[in-house]
Amino acid sequence: MIGSVLIANRGEIAMRVARTCRELGLRTVAVYSTADRDSAVVRFADEAVHIGPPPVKQSYLNVPAIIEAARLTGVDAIHPGYGFLSEDPDFAEVCEAEGFVFVGPRASVIAALGDKARARRMMAEAGLPVLPGSENAVDSTDARDLAHAIGFPVILKACAGGGGRGLSVIRNAAGFTQAYRDARATAAAVFGDGRVYLERYVDNARHIEVQVLADQSGSVVHFPERDCSVQRRHQKLIEETPAPTLPDGLPALMAQAAVDGARGTGYTGLGTLEFLVDEDSRFYFMEINCRIQVEHPVTEMITGIDFVAEQLSIAAGAPLRVRQEDVRASGVAIECRLNAEDPRLNFAPAPGTLTTFTPPGGGFVRVDTHACAGYVVPREYDSLLAKVVTWGADRDQALARMNRALTEFHVGGNGVRTTKEFLLEVLSHPAYRSGEHTTALIPEILRQSNRPPVMTGA
Repeated sequence: MIGSVLIANRGEIAMRVARTCRELGLRTVAVYSTADRDSAVVRFADEAVHIGPPPVKQSYLNVPAIIEAARLTGVDAIHPGYGFLSEDPDFAEVCEAEGFVFVGPRASVIAALGDKARARRMMAEAGLPVLPGSENAVDSTDARDLAHAIGFPVILKACAGGGGRGLSVIRNAAGFTQAYRDARATAAAVFGDGRVYLERYVDNARHIEVQVLADQSGSVVHFPERDCSVQRRHQKLIEETPAPTLPDGLPALMAQAAVDGARGTGYTGLGTLEFLVDEDSRFYFMEINCRIQVEHPVTEMITGIDFVAEQLSIAAGAPLRVRQEDVRASGVAIECRLNAEDPRLNFAPAPGTLTTFTPPGGGFVRVDTHACAGYVVPREYDSLLAKVVTWGADRDQALARMNRALTEFHVGGNGVRTTKEFLLEVLSHPAYRSGEHTTALIPEILRQSNRPPVMTGA
């Protein structure tokens, strides 16, 4: 049984986890850096422990400080949220060794799937389609030879990558060696691991993902697919479920592939398998995320299932409480990520103090946030301020509600700029309105408006 949970994260996801814990009657412990001492989750949780100064290596990545906080407060479990330590196998192993339930897959599974090249190989062995590419990390010579064999464009990916970081698209042979060196350097700097692997790059792709729940006995259920194609720098801005305009039968094929992949790798807990769909409607496995996704609320909105509650139940050793026949989806849900970024400056972070922060309300609108008027947006962390989610009986209704909600959202402050107006621009674009959008949508919008292009390198 889990009676108390330490939330090893910050921001909106920390609040999201804390709220479900309170509904379940579980005691919560928040951890916080000096920059987050006045944060929403610190005020909301039953107890809060200071774990260090603002730099993440001294706070939210400070494993000894987090474990000591768990010991001092006597919690049963540690929920890592997303980002930070959520997919760190060493952290999961330490939690288990110290007697705390880690709310996520086993450390050995995270380690195997966290190596993106190895995960790609494991999924291919489980029968999932993968793009032509390397089976392992490659050196410069092998990568160049393989790129010529596959044909350009190709993409170099960090083996330890994730979150859309550590990617470098190479469109021709000119400068390949330098691009390879840059990709390795970025991977080493960001992830502490300079290994990279190579795949064929797909232009004008759809980015589709399938969320699964798996218990410790091998039972796996899947949920309606999500479209995550609206991206800048390979990071998502808008997500929706179900994915619009996919050919009949394709969602079912992808769902079965996701179940096969999860079962074939011994996955447990909540996870998401991500796929690319090309212009001929062929799909390919891209990666698996061993954690809760930022965009999980859209699936909750159409199914009524609380995924944090399911994570906690599985972590406690219980069998799945949801059978496949219990998954009933209704309507369409859309999520927009409101970030403290300046789209005019290539989406550069724009931290500062919020003087105005009035989220939208009304029916069928959900706002997940940790911000408020007076909140200081730290420059040390991710720029996400809020996730706005709307539900509709159909896509047109969900879009109308999203337009209304974003228009109603009043946010601003000293030095703070947000993506609000840019999101509204994307939502009104004909390609998005028709549901025919791809990962090329934002670059096209920026090109048409003569704004600086979004950098897509490493």
